[in-house]
Amino acid sequence: MNLFSFTANFTSEESCRLHFKEERDKQGVQCKCGSKEHFWIKSVWSYECKKCRSRISLRSGTIMQSSNLSFLVWYKTMFLMTATKKGFSSKEIQKQLGLKRYEPVWAMVHKLRKAMGNRDARYTLEGMIEFDEGYFTVESSEIEQEKGIRGRGAVGKMNTAIMAESTILEDIETGKKSNQCRYFKAKVLTDHTSEQINETIKESISEKSILFSDKSTSYIDIADLVEIHITEKSNKETTTE
Repeated sequence: MNLFSFTANFTSEESCRLHFKEERDKQGVQCKCGSKEHFWIKSVWSYECKKCRSRISLRSGTIMQSSNLSFLVWYKTMFLMTATKKGFSSKEIQKQLGLKRYEPVWAMVHKLRKAMGNRDARYTLEGMIEFDEGYFTVESSEIEQEKGIRGRGAVGKMNTAIMAESTILEDIETGKKSNQCRYFKAKVLTDHTSEQINETIKESISEKSILFSDKSTSYIDIADLVEIHITEKSNKETTTE
């Protein structure tokens, strides 16, 4: 959704609440007594259980529970977090929303990121998959940074498994081949063992996939976990491609 579509659909607090209610009604609401039959009381924006008459607020049991921030603020934050590939920091979102306190914004962004991660974890990649490990900079002391080690064991680097659905495309006229990537997954690794690599493959990639990787010793069991495992020695040329 681009900015114009967002502002057209979510113009006010009420429009966000109504949309949130529509989405929640699709999933259903369950009372603590176990009943799923409810009345909707618009005057207080709450559900009332037909069995025990307990009331459940629209936020209760959702990611917005206990938050004092408005539905509009939550929706704007979700838009900002998904509008660009680079994303926004909590501090920048606070600035964009014009909010005085940082803590509620940080808590909201943290909950949204966790929910997005839980959602992505339910899906597996399939087809032709490229698999490798990447190293992302994390906070470290100046002394550690001065060591300047690269690759595995690098100070201030977090080892991450990177997986991408990659389809080979060929131009009919020129015969030139290129790769088109669809969906990606990434998972932080705590070590470099084959056991953790295997667990990551099981969780993230379909058994019927064709997987491409380099010849790392950590990948020796991958052939048992997918349909086909194709390896290629990593060098300057393959890395550039």
